Amino acid sequence: MKIVEVAFTGYPVSDMERARTFYEGLLKLEPSRILANGHWIEYDLGPSTFAINNTAPDQWKPSSDGPAIAFEVDGFDAAVDALRARDVRFEVEPFESPVCWMAIIADPDGNSIAIHKRKVG
Repeated sequence: MKIVEVAFTGYPVSDMERARTFYEGLLKLEPSRILANGHWIEYDLGPSTFAINNTAPDQWKPSSDGPAIAFEVDGFDAAVDALRARDVRFEVEPFESPVCWMAIIADPDGNSIAIHKRKVG
């Protein structure tokens, strides 16, 4: 077996309308596909796809203990300021590493999301 790419990253959500308000209204993601009668929403981000869903709420549950996606932003400080202005909860305050700047926030269900900016060079 040879894995060639990430096909998609999916996050379970409990309330689709609230989740879409967060991902589309706050994070400005644009839906690429709406499937399963609106219970599976995909957002194409470059060569990857991020999906939110509530198709199997008894099997796939939101959790801050699960994996986290890192969204690359074009302006890290501006992104942090915009999130703070909307009272988004920071699980890990913004920090700088040798290769990036990063902060971890939570969506309305508590799923972890990293806001990330790579250092160039």
